[in-house]
Amino acid sequence: MIEILIFGVAKDIVGTDKLSIDIPPSSTVRDLKNLLQSTYPMLPESMIAINTKYANDEQAISQTDEIALIPPTNGG
Repeated sequence: MIEILIFGVAKDIVGTDKLSIDIPPSSTVRDLKNLLQSTYPMLPESMIAINTKYANDEQAISQTDEIALIPPTNGG
């Protein structure tokens, strides 16, 4: 089981600032994004950070990683 920190508008959509999810041991960031999108279809395309660094879609996820879901921001 992994824990995901949720920020910004994603927190409003998911309804919490932390989410615990079971994922297979060989999961990648892309797998996680697909799972989140199927569970929460209103989520915008978001960045995933692993251990405080932005991750690419092919990066593997470990059960001990700190994972954050960071939605796009609007600004001027």
